Amino acid sequence: MSEFNLTRHFLIAMPALQEGVFAGTLTYICEHNENGALGIVVNRPIDLKLADMFAQINIPLHEPELQSQPVHFGGPVQTERGFVLHDTPGSWQSSLRISDTLELTTSKDILEAVAEGKGPRHMIITLGYAGWDQGQLEHEMSENAWLTLPASEHILFDLPPEARLPAAMRQLGVDYASLSEEVGHA
Repeated sequence: MSEFNLTRHFLIAMPALQEGVFAGTLTYICEHNENGALGIVVNRPIDLKLADMFAQINIPLHEPELQSQPVHFGGPVQTERGFVLHDTPGSWQSSLRISDTLELTTSKDILEAVAEGKGPRHMIITLGYAGWDQGQLEHEMSENAWLTLPASEHILFDLPPEARLPAAMRQLGVDYASLSEEVGHA
């Protein structure tokens, strides 16, 4: 595999993607290797609250402060499946360890722990994920489809969804309105 690895980075959709599913998104890359990439869109809540989602999967949610927390659109792949991007790694049945402090978990046991107040401190729950086949993300990067920057857990967990993309743009020192679809040349 090449040295190009975007694991633990944010992707910011460039204007070329503004007509598609990734328009205005901030995506966190959970895994990037020779087989492709997997990420979670972290700034697009959907019209579904945790209380409703937990009711649909028959898990009583005993944590009142979580009931109104939004579920997010995580990406266009497997939109019927739940993904939990979280800190406080644990011994969940199906987790991808991203770093010493972050995991992506897809098993029901983490939701049961959340419902009982025994889950992670910080989390983003999504339906679906963003996926790229081998070489696809690299190609999109060469086509100027994304800006990228190292991810920040502060942006992920301390800011509301609508503030995450602007915060990432400020970290880059770029004004989103000034972005162009054209690749510049000196």
